Amino acid sequence: MKTLLILVLFLPLSVSAQSAKSCCSTSSTEQFVMLASDEKFKATHEEPAPFNFVPQRGKFVTFKTSDGKDGRAFEVNAPSETNKYLFVIHEWWGLNDYIQQEGEKLQKDLGNVNVLALDLYDSKVATTREEAAKYVREVKEERIRAIIKGVLDYVGPKAQIGTIGWCFGGGWSLQTALMAGKRVSACVVYYGMPETDVEKLKTLNAPVLGIFGEQDKGITPAKVKEFEAAMTKVHKKLTVKMYDADHAFANPSNPKHDKAASEDAYKRTVEFMQKNLLK
Repeated sequence: MKTLLILVLFLPLSVSAQSAKSCCSTSSTEQFVMLASDEKFKATHEEPAPFNFVPQRGKFVTFKTSDGKDGRAFEVNAPSETNKYLFVIHEWWGLNDYIQQEGEKLQKDLGNVNVLALDLYDSKVATTREEAAKYVREVKEERIRAIIKGVLDYVGPKAQIGTIGWCFGGGWSLQTALMAGKRVSACVVYYGMPETDVEKLKTLNAPVLGIFGEQDKGITPAKVKEFEAAMTKVHKKLTVKMYDADHAFANPSNPKHDKAASEDAYKRTVEFMQKNLLK
């Protein structure tokens, strides 16, 4: 009887500990993949309004990656030679015309910087939220990291790098900054899944500007607080700006696009990059 009692008491404790370990060991990239299956989170993404962008200065380029495939990016070069680069990372829709337009706009407004809008979906572009969620679930983290490593090789060891991304790309903006090591000078995260692993954040070599929505039901204010606490713990510089807005408020293709908040966030982004990347 005593043995049976011990077994009954021990089993729930074991299961509880295992569940806690599983929860705590889930990476920030895996957390976003799980969000892609959440119907409420999917519903916050209004399907993009039709838009056709004709590039004025940008062009697509390819580069080699460590897994033997080619990587792809939309490149907008500075008018004069520079070792400054801004990596632009798309939302869960993919590298669509809106992101290409944003790449050209950022290059024009920042000036002496080369812009590379990375294609983490290998040419796939979603037009519905179901497609977008499917691409998030299907894309392999190993492939994404191979693409990022490839573009880091493409710009070379002397490059000074800034990163920016939205939603899916917001999380990967921070991951790219971590991968860039000492070459990174600035990182902007628009409502992306933040990294809270302090061991990983210890290796971060750039200040971060985090732009989030108070109404976001996926990248919640609570998650942002966890990010702030982790960054404080490792003594890394983080500036957070919260807007009274929902997820994807800065996406111009979103029918619920918040123009005022977007303009303010963009102004802060440009100033942040000028101060930290282009100083």
